Amino acid sequence: MKSETSERSRSSDRQSSAHPRSRKPLLVMVGSGVFVLLLTAAYLWLSQSRPIGDGPAGPAVPAEPFKQPWTSRKVMLVGLGDSVTFGFGARKGYGYFDRLQANPADELADMAGRSLAAVFPNLTVSNLAVSGSISHELEAAQLPLLAAAAADVLGWVVMTTGGNDLIHDYGKTPPREQAMYGASWEQAQPWIAAYQQRLHRIIAGINGKFPGGCHIFIGNIYDPTDGVGDIHRAGLPPWKDGMRILAAYNKVIEYTASQHANVHLVNMHAAFLGHGIHCAQFWSKHYDRRDPHYWYYVNLEDPNERGYDCIRRLFLIEMAKVAPQIQ
Repeated sequence: MKSETSERSRSSDRQSSAHPRSRKPLLVMVGSGVFVLLLTAAYLWLSQSRPIGDGPAGPAVPAEPFKQPWTSRKVMLVGLGDSVTFGFGARKGYGYFDRLQANPADELADMAGRSLAAVFPNLTVSNLAVSGSISHELEAAQLPLLAAAAADVLGWVVMTTGGNDLIHDYGKTPPREQAMYGASWEQAQPWIAAYQQRLHRIIAGINGKFPGGCHIFIGNIYDPTDGVGDIHRAGLPPWKDGMRILAAYNKVIEYTASQHANVHLVNMHAAFLGHGIHCAQFWSKHYDRRDPHYWYYVNLEDPNERGYDCIRRLFLIEMAKVAPQIQ
């Protein structure tokens, strides 16, 4: 009887000692599963997430140049070009053109008093930009709407054009001039050359509208892939030569600006790197630790309101540099 009891006790001990060992593989499996889930979630966050953030976006604008008028002359602020200057994707008053003109009621503290209304006491405005327009339409349709100014008026013109030349139709139709998406480098050569000629004609046309002189500020074209070129990750068709053609368009804008003393480049392309579809990826070349957020609207091709804030700052900084040239 004693021997039988002892045997049952030993058997019970063996079973109880086996349970911890049998639980270890289960715990390892559960732990591995949790790790994989966390890793997957982190990957999806870093690769797909596009947080917008809040507060100021872009460089600080010095306050000093905006403490006194730049001129007492009549000044006409004119907007030309595409949806960026039109302000698509922003509430009324929050596109870059509107915020150049005047500060909104709830202006960010670091931008209070920094607007053209503060430095041009005799300012009038006219925004002729059309959302979705291509550079040909700027020349053919918008310029004729710009009435010739009186000789005592200084023109102050802001312009964004060319981006839609590249992306129109998003590859749904064969590439053609001013709907170039999907074009090869070889196909694009005559279209790039035509864009350069068109820009020179546009600038000449603007100058002709302002016998009293003008300054033209032209933004270049940003890249929502943050310099990577993987536009397919945004759900669009792959475009092998897209980055190269975009760079060529931006070189045309830069060259054209350099050929005219009164034309000034606003480098939107450089400022927006790190704020496109890779904004949350800390290993990316252009990752911005101070502001790792997305500056584009839901349609990918236009800025969101923080993006417009940045563009407004870029234009104002360039304008402040030009202010001493005003006669």
